[in-house]
Amino acid sequence: MRNAYISGSGAYVPPRVVTNNDLVNEYGLDTSDEWIQKRTGIKERRYAAVGVGPAELAVVASEQAIEAAGIDKSDIDMIIFATLSPEYAFPGSGVLLAEKLGLCDGTGATFVPALDIRNQCSGFVYGLTVAKGLIASGGAEHVLLVGGEKHSSGLDFTTRGRAVASLFGDGAGAVVVSATDEDRGIRAHKLGSDGRYAEMLCQQVWDCRRSHFFNLDENGNGVVPPDEMYTTMDGRKVFRHAVERMTEALMGVCMESGITGTDIDLFLFHQANMRINEYLANMMGIPPEKLVHNIDKYGNTTAATIPLLIAEAERDGRLKPGMKVAMIAFGSGFTWGAAIADW
Repeated sequence: MRNAYISGSGAYVPPRVVTNNDLVNEYGLDTSDEWIQKRTGIKERRYAAVGVGPAELAVVASEQAIEAAGIDKSDIDMIIFATLSPEYAFPGSGVLLAEKLGLCDGTGATFVPALDIRNQCSGFVYGLTVAKGLIASGGAEHVLLVGGEKHSSGLDFTTRGRAVASLFGDGAGAVVVSATDEDRGIRAHKLGSDGRYAEMLCQQVWDCRRSHFFNLDENGNGVVPPDEMYTTMDGRKVFRHAVERMTEALMGVCMESGITGTDIDLFLFHQANMRINEYLANMMGIPPEKLVHNIDKYGNTTAATIPLLIAEAERDGRLKPGMKVAMIAFGSGFTWGAAIADW
């Protein structure tokens, strides 16, 4: 039987560390380290330099994943890039990454196909199911799946935007999903969405239902009000729906796999809010030693959180061959998903 497994992983975060106190002292946010940590578990995050986008952040992570998989760049059959912060409205970040990896130049150019996924925080899990389907059908041998984000360019660093600005950071994670005949790999997945709540967590600036994306002044310059330029979020309702849907997805994928939660060796929750994950773990009786976190040092990197967790957990020895792993995410849309893999 043709299975799909994660053969290599990689991670990259920009070097600049921005602490909670930096948000107060350098950016002027009316908040505090205590307030942010108590509500989110975040201590610091990373911000990329001006001129750097998610595709550039993804280069190092992708090269690490390709090397760990033991293949060459030219062996990649497809790139899937999950992001909510692409360089442009179009084209997508996947084609930019292909160029930066050197897959469009020279005699060895492969002009690899590239697909962008815009499912925000659950984008990586959605991408994992697409990669699995490609491989199971024989359409690919090796798929490079990336989650990459640069949030720092689009945050409202005023007191008005502090609840959102304190959450997000920049970074990229990547995995190679490969074909194998071994009895291992991605076993099952459960995806869902509920567009009734789309505006509870959204950024409305590119709304093509208008005559223009945004209003124009007398000189033809775009004028964007803050509530459309920046992310808006109903935090309490997002928290409630995240707990409900992540629980539902995890239970559903376990049932599909014929296992229970106690059979899972490691849980990789999307890193949106430490309090959501702690509440969910406590409710489901998941012991702390089976959880991996990094939100305290990176914040919410949306589509990059789970591949960042995978790469770090593999490198520090917490994620080992033979383990049964659950990956669960929830995000804007609302969209959510869970997947079970035998490492």
